[in-house]
Order: sequence, then structure tokens, then C-alpha cells
Amino acid sequence: MKKIGLIFKEVSEKQIKNNLKDSDSVFIINYSKLASPDLSSLRLNLKGSGAKLFVVKNTVARRALKGTELEPLTKTIEGPCGLIFVKEEPVSASRILWDFYKAHEQLKLEGGALRNKIINKTDIETLAKLPSREILRAQVVMSLNSPILKLVCVLNQTLKKFVYCLDQIKQKKTS
Repeated sequence: MKKIGLIFKEVSEKQIKNNLKDSDSVFIINYSKLASPDLSSLRLNLKGSGAKLFVVKNTVARRALKGTELEPLTKTIEGPCGLIFVKEEPVSASRILWDFYKAHEQLKLEGGALRNKIINKTDIETLAKLPSREILRAQVVMSLNSPILKLVCVLNQTLKKFVYCLDQIKQKKTS
């Protein structure tokens, strides 16, 4: 019969592997010296953006990452470790994580993976500073709309000049 601790580790490892399959991105944090209410606040904020924080033992996390494309991340796992799995848009989750990091200096961003590409702390910061998906879409629409607006303005000016010219001819004939 297996011990309860061993069963818990096996279940945790299986859960990490399933979350890795379902997630587009994963971030690794070190939460030593961070108060429990603060960690709960981070967990709640991340949940709103479609991400979830999974606190796990380092050995279990290393074993779950071993043999995957994310194996280089095992080097960043030290101290109290948390894995943040992002299923949806990684920008909003990274923004929440970065804002929380700025407010709580005791949190350490160790790195992560964005669609199986290994990223570091500066990459997370860059990702957090990107505009949201809606803003990027609006910028694309505006850039596509810009040439059309310029054409309309040019045609409108030509029409105004034509009307002005006709008005001048009318005034010359009447005087």
C-alpha cells in the first residue's frame, strides 16, 4: 500500500502534466517571504484572466517538466515554487503578474514558457507592457481605414475646389 504523501505527489505531477497540455503559457514564480493573503489575492486576480496558480513541491515540478520541451525551466525552480498556467491570452495574465510583482517585491519571477518558447523575467515584463488584444485589433482597423479616409478627404477637397471655381465663374458673369 502506498503512502499518502507518495499518492499526493503522483496526483500533483499528473495534474501539472495535464495543465501543461491544456495551457498555451506557463510562468514560474518564487513566492518565499510572501504572505498567504497576498498569494491568495494573486490567485484570485489570475483566475479572473483565465489563469491559475498551482503551488507545488520543487521535486514534483521538476519531475513533471522532465522529458518535455519545457525541461530547461527546471533550472529556474528553486525555493517555494508556483506554476501559473495560462489557457487564454497570456498578455492579461502577465500584466496581472507584473503589476503584482511591482507591488510585492518579495515575489520573484523566475521565467516561463510562451507557446513552448522559454522566456525570462524581462520577456514577461515586455509581454505585460503590450496593449490588450482589443486595442491591437482597433489599431489594425484604424491602419486599414486610414488610406480610405485620406482618399475621401482628397476627393472632398477636389469637389470643394470645383464648386468654388463654379461660384467664381458665376460671380464674374453676373458682374
